[in-house]
Amino acid sequence: MSRLKTAFVLGYHGCGLDTAERLLDGEDFKSSEEDFDWLGPGAYFWESDPDRALEWATERKGARAFKEPYAVGAVIDLGNCLDLTTRDGTRLLGLSYESFEKGQTVGGLPMPINKDLASDPHRDRLLRRLDCAVIRHLHQNIADERDTWRAAGASGSPPPAPFDTVRGMFPEGGEAFPGAGFQARTHTQIAVLQPSCIKGVFRSRGA
Repeated sequence: MSRLKTAFVLGYHGCGLDTAERLLDGEDFKSSEEDFDWLGPGAYFWESDPDRALEWATERKGARAFKEPYAVGAVIDLGNCLDLTTRDGTRLLGLSYESFEKGQTVGGLPMPINKDLASDPHRDRLLRRLDCAVIRHLHQNIADERDTWRAAGASGSPPPAPFDTVRGMFPEGGEAFPGAGFQARTHTQIAVLQPSCIKGVFRSRGA
């Protein structure tokens, strides 16, 4: 099974203007480690969609709000990508779910679930604790396999390489128009785990 995606893509990161300026000056993007992250851990980008990145940054409320919302652009090499827009990617994630569920059962632990936010009228299950846990489990399994392989003297075929990025497409936001099969906020996100995959940062026009 091939899991290599060599394409370069443009991603847009929603943040505050002060953070954007630091990123443009060379500061590293911060990895998100929330237990409800849609694609697991990583630095998050909206693929080819600066408007959606800025919209997300603008809609943050309360203590999490940005004083000056901004969308900073990045050139990303997807590298070894867990691409959940492909059949190979979702099949691998299904296998990870089976392994994760077995471990939770043996340990007498509850399965996390994806939940709706009370404020979301579209019921898009914005809190993705199950998805996040399954993706984290896949990353950990790969790391454990590689540790075991090294401990055994790195003999034989190496286990799969760790993923550099995770990519997924998400229908969201309700019908784009009455009766539509398209949803208004459908988007593709990328979580970057390997910082070296971010090849450049740029100021997005009109942000």
